[in-house]
Amino acid sequence: MTSPQHATDEFTGVLLVNLGTPEAPTPAAVRRYLAEFLSDPRVVELPRAVWLPLLYGVILPFRSPRSARAYASIWTPQGSPLRVFSQQLAEDLDQHLARLGCRVRLALAMRYGAPSIASVLDQWRDAGLRRLLVLPLYPQYSATTSASVFDAVMDQLKTWRWTPELRWINDYYQEPGWIAAVAERIREFRASNGAGQHLLFSFHGLPQRNLIQGDPYFCQCQASARRIATRLGLAEGHWSISFQSRVGKQVWLQPYTETHLADLASKGIKQVDVVCPGFAVDCLETLEEIAERAAEHFLASGGEQLRYVPALNAEASHVQLLGRLIQRHGRGWPGLDTATAELAEPGREQRVAAYRGPQAP
Repeated sequence: MTSPQHATDEFTGVLLVNLGTPEAPTPAAVRRYLAEFLSDPRVVELPRAVWLPLLYGVILPFRSPRSARAYASIWTPQGSPLRVFSQQLAEDLDQHLARLGCRVRLALAMRYGAPSIASVLDQWRDAGLRRLLVLPLYPQYSATTSASVFDAVMDQLKTWRWTPELRWINDYYQEPGWIAAVAERIREFRASNGAGQHLLFSFHGLPQRNLIQGDPYFCQCQASARRIATRLGLAEGHWSISFQSRVGKQVWLQPYTETHLADLASKGIKQVDVVCPGFAVDCLETLEEIAERAAEHFLASGGEQLRYVPALNAEASHVQLLGRLIQRHGRGWPGLDTATAELAEPGREQRVAAYRGPQAP
């Protein structure tokens, strides 16, 4: 019997996780992706015996070709926008942390599709992973997103003989740097393109029963929009909130984005700017659903112009705020507990002074 070979170079890993994307804008690739996504019990909370026959027998055959056409309309020469922007964000963040003196391994994984959470963790296990910080790229927490990532991570770790220390970032909708970055993104867009009459914050929707059962997502979306609007100095009536991507016949979080856009047009609002602060990077839901379909719907409803404000993507402000978030949650861990990490956090000196209280002369 041979002894196990334990890695001598132990390390701290930072795992960024986004939703995922098909490998290609084809019906077959989209069907594989949707099958994995929609069979997740966190996403669709129906009895498996009821839901899976419906999914495979009705939904996938009809939805896959339609979704493939939608993906094809936004596909880039480099691939899916979500994958391209997420990878660039991960690379820039890795370099940013290195410049600050952090000694960690950072990787991107997808909850559905490739690279999978399991594949990244298995590579790290064999290389000496001893501490793991997980950052789902969802500013607002939901059981359908962040908790699903937690499930996937734990499903993998529970098969390991030697598990790493684990830390988790649930959400960052209250992070001052995130609020400032989104507000500045909107401000810069309007400075270059002029300001529309109304700013709409469109978030991905959820079934209303999720809210009733205790999911904090709706409340966190409301708080996000209010904080950003306050940062921008927007008066009441010049901004509003809606929820997109509704499917099926059940009641979802309201108001629905398309219905709300039609209401705005009926009230004489001709120019609307739409921002989607629930998405870390641009993807199908922002580029096709909002910038294309919602814009067409707004014009058909009597509006004149709908302009989409791009997501943060790999903007420097996005990289920096995620870096501060990682540094703060990683304090005390080798590779992340650095002097430069502490100095990089805005307002830290003032908060420390307030915490300590008046000092003796």
